[in-house]
Amino acid sequence: MKKLTTKKLISYMKYRSNQELRQDPDKLANACNQTAIEFQHNSALDMLKLVCFNDPIPGLHTHSYSFQTAAGRHLINTIQHYYYEETEY
Repeated sequence: MKKLTTKKLISYMKYRSNQELRQDPDKLANACNQTAIEFQHNSALDMLKLVCFNDPIPGLHTHSYSFQTAAGRHLINTIQHYYYEETEY
C-alpha cells in the first residue's frame, strides 16, 4: 500500500486547491492510511481525494452516475471516524 505522508498530503492539497488547509494534516493523513488498510486498498491518496474532492474510486464502487453509493458514504464515514477518534495517551 502507498502510504500518505503529511508532506505529500500538504503538497497535494496545495496542487489541487488554492484554499488553506483547515484540517490537521497529520490526523488526516493517518485517517486516510488507516482506512486504506482497513479496506485493503492500495492507495491512501485515493481516500484523500474521495473525502476532500469527492473523486470516485472505481475499484471500491464509491459512485454511481456521479452520486455517492452506500459504499462511498461508508468510506467517508470511516475516514471521519479515524480523523475525529480521540487517541489515548
